Amino acid sequence: MAKAEQIKALIRCHAEGNNTRFYAIAMQVAAQAARSGHRNFAQELRDLIDKVRSQQPVYTPRVTRPKEELIGLFNMTYPSTRFADMALTTSLKTRLNRILKEQRQRSRLKLHGFSPQRKILFIGPPGTGKTMAASALAGELGLSLFAIRLDGLITKYMGETAAKLRLIFEAMNLTRGVYLFDEFDALGSQRTSTNDIGEIRRVLNSFLQFLEQDRSDSLVVGATNHVGLLDHALFRRFDVIVEHTLPSSEIAIKIMQNRLTLLESSRVDWSQVAKIASNGLSHAEITHACEQAAKNVLLDDSVLLETTNLIAALNERRAML
Repeated sequence: MAKAEQIKALIRCHAEGNNTRFYAIAMQVAAQAARSGHRNFAQELRDLIDKVRSQQPVYTPRVTRPKEELIGLFNMTYPSTRFADMALTTSLKTRLNRILKEQRQRSRLKLHGFSPQRKILFIGPPGTGKTMAASALAGELGLSLFAIRLDGLITKYMGETAAKLRLIFEAMNLTRGVYLFDEFDALGSQRTSTNDIGEIRRVLNSFLQFLEQDRSDSLVVGATNHVGLLDHALFRRFDVIVEHTLPSSEIAIKIMQNRLTLLESSRVDWSQVAKIASNGLSHAEITHACEQAAKNVLLDDSVLLETTNLIAALNERRAML
């Protein structure tokens, strides 16, 4: 039957509105009930979960169809990710929630002559959740995520990239959303770089002008792993700079427990595993290791996870770096 920690986790998930994790924990309770011989209860619980999930309304954002000339410049998605799905430090959670609060009360701020934070720069090592944070912003606000495709944006022809940039900023005025420029350093590298070419410098100048002039209600998010490459003029154009860091032991445990919810983990010494997980591995690398450990256990016809399973998977992941 349900353990005390599972009951507390269910209550926390309900309070946070984290339906995905709520149902995952409920399914874990059903699996444990079945293993304990309470098969009828387990089946009733599974049926109830399936029924409730099927009755939940599916949110479909209303968006303006992109112009034909914009096709190929971005990928448009409707994220369901929420901040509750992420393992966030207190500082990072506070900063992201502040952006949300200002966006949700943007009319009130504008009434008093202020603009909400909406030009955001995410910086930090690869795999630390920058792209996921942009998705969560869109999910929390019920907006579409427009991920700019740099391969479609940057061309070798003089002036063409700047013209495409103009189209994207015009789209921001027509359709409110979260516009993500991932690998932002490809656009925003320093204009004094000796390896730079004239066209890229012109593109950066155009981007700076468009960003400065933009007065839309859309959120513009830049994300980079190489903040040192960015032109200094960019920083004052953004309303807020949010740093993502490699996970601490506490955050590493949250990442692993979130990903391994459906497995029995009572034999895992989380503090021991966290020492390895937080030693230079990113959020994404820890998640991959958890997935590998889980598959290894399931393929051995078990749902019981142990400390050795996770340590082996984490070390294997580290050896790949």
